[in-house]
Amino acid sequence: MSTNPYRFLPLLPFLVIAPVLAQQGVPDLSGCACITDASLRLACYDHLVGVNTTPSAGATAASLVAQVDHADQTSHDLSPEKTRGFSLADHWELDQEHRRGVFNFRPHHATYLMVTRSAHPNNEPYRPFRNLADFNTDLSHNELVYQLSFKTKVAEDIASKPVDLWFGYTQNSFWQAGNRQASSPFRETNYQPELMAVTPLNFNVLGMHASFLNLGLVHQSNGQASTLSRSWNRVYAQVGLERAGFTVLGRVWKRINEAASDDDNPDIVDYMGRGDLAVTYRSSNGHDYSALLRRNFSTNRGAVQLSWAFPLAGHFKGYTQYFSGYGQSLIDYNYYQNVVGLGLLGTF
Repeated sequence: MSTNPYRFLPLLPFLVIAPVLAQQGVPDLSGCACITDASLRLACYDHLVGVNTTPSAGATAASLVAQVDHADQTSHDLSPEKTRGFSLADHWELDQEHRRGVFNFRPHHATYLMVTRSAHPNNEPYRPFRNLADFNTDLSHNELVYQLSFKTKVAEDIASKPVDLWFGYTQNSFWQAGNRQASSPFRETNYQPELMAVTPLNFNVLGMHASFLNLGLVHQSNGQASTLSRSWNRVYAQVGLERAGFTVLGRVWKRINEAASDDDNPDIVDYMGRGDLAVTYRSSNGHDYSALLRRNFSTNRGAVQLSWAFPLAGHFKGYTQYFSGYGQSLIDYNYYQNVVGLGLLGTF
């Protein structure tokens, strides 16, 4: 696949303060609009149009400028916008305000159930088993796909440092529920346990706030045997950035090599790449827009996954997903697919 990953940098509007007027200065029209106090805001407009009115007590030009400066600082605040219901500080319990102790289950990756349609199912891995009842026909284009994912903190403040140890688990299953000719088999299930050491960060980069660093060890396999077996182990480093509804998670990994005799997929990095970039925008009306990009620049192979979640009821959102590329599942790590899905996303 030759899809070029797009460099993602959110562009946010910011407030421009005009040069001060006279000796102490007064903001321009856009600056006046930022003033929350009604009497001060009116006095500001009066000054701009040349009307000599006496503002209320304390409404000097200096106080007008001070209010606009405060509004400007707020508009440039790089901390998470908590009114949108999500922050990395809460997701990873990065400060005292969000800590919940150890062995409390939290969401990790997305948890969803959806109906998918694949343009070209990958029948090739199952051809040696065509004599078995479960695989006596081609795969269906339609599947039920679900993913369950959680994490729990197992230790905090390791060695009196701001480092927490987390355990995470993700399971992704692909069920040929409507393929009755093949006895409706589970075509593939991927199991992914991982250990993560997470520490908070607090600096600004590329106009965003760097919130955490995650050093992880992850295993992924499909629990199969013989020619259907797929697995790999990785160590990775991940950085989380956020600002005003945007979340960017950048990760690079290194595969832990296996003995050639035990390696079911020696070329998996050629297709799955050496890292990924996940970008999410959470709007104030409850809609979430996400993109996952993965690529190996040496082989020009990778994948892109786009998703949209929209409010429904309670702890559920509607969920749509589009996947194009290699590695939607481990059995398909070297198979190019285009898949669309529609279903439900849990927000527990």
